[in-house]
Amino acid sequence: MESLTQITGQLDAILGPMGLIIIVGVLGLTLVAFTLVMMLRQPEDPLSKLKRSSTVTSSTERAQLRQSDRNEQLQKFAKFLEPEDVAELSAKQLLLRQAGYQSRDAVRMFYFAQFTLAIIGLILGVVYTNFLGGGEGMSTQKTIMWTIGPGAIGYYLPKYWVTRRVGERKKQIESGFPDALDMMLVCVEAGQSLDQCIVRVARELRASYKALADEFEVVAYEMKAGKDKVSVLNDMGERCGVQDVSSFVTVLVQSAAFGTSISDALRVYAAEMRDKRVMKAEEAANKLPTKMTLATMMLTVPPLLIILVGPSAHGITQLGNMTGPGQ
Repeated sequence: MESLTQITGQLDAILGPMGLIIIVGVLGLTLVAFTLVMMLRQPEDPLSKLKRSSTVTSSTERAQLRQSDRNEQLQKFAKFLEPEDVAELSAKQLLLRQAGYQSRDAVRMFYFAQFTLAIIGLILGVVYTNFLGGGEGMSTQKTIMWTIGPGAIGYYLPKYWVTRRVGERKKQIESGFPDALDMMLVCVEAGQSLDQCIVRVARELRASYKALADEFEVVAYEMKAGKDKVSVLNDMGERCGVQDVSSFVTVLVQSAAFGTSISDALRVYAAEMRDKRVMKAEEAANKLPTKMTLATMMLTVPPLLIILVGPSAHGITQLGNMTGPGQ
């Protein structure tokens, strides 16, 4: 018992009052790292090795081609880096695709980034509060906050980044969509098919609106692969998450269903998009005076008051000094 007390006293003298917590945390992180290393070094399944070394059929080759872009290291942690709920997994995949991440491993990379940044932030918090002297003079509540806070920030940082990218990508698609409709109308009226029109528009929009060009390229590739045109267009509307694109997809689907001219539908919808863009510009211009009012008052009224009231106030103070309390 005395030896345990002496060891605890030595730990308090070397590492401070949080010495025991530091040791437990280091041991926990070491155990997690050891577990990850052992899982990465686990032997390959003999059946998988036999399948890879043997001659495969054409169906197996196609399956390997479909899975060729997946990360084999992340495949070992698929159970931990992917939600088990199918609906949650689909929602996360859609969110990442709207952010521009089209890879099959996008969901796994997202959760891996959350886990890694959380661990790094936690380590930095422990080092700062216990080894760099940042926790000296802090209360227990502040010490815990400065220890766990960086880990929480690291955990939510990927989510904030993806949400921000989704917003920026939607704005870019909204701003470039009227120009894309005008180009599609010109191509269709020149005699090109819808497939050729989408390929040409994707190539022309690459320099100015990369996000919209990527979406059109995905549509072109899916149509070349033989996927149903209606499904391809509906997938594009769902991927973009923009109301204008969803309405455009509905127009094209209805035009194909009822057999009407695609050029007429594009002409009407392109005119509506141009009018809508003009209305947005007018709305932004009408909001500008209201936004400038506060700035104008803050930058104009104080100097004006100084110019008008300053001389009078200075004269009053000078007069008070000349009269004095005894005069």
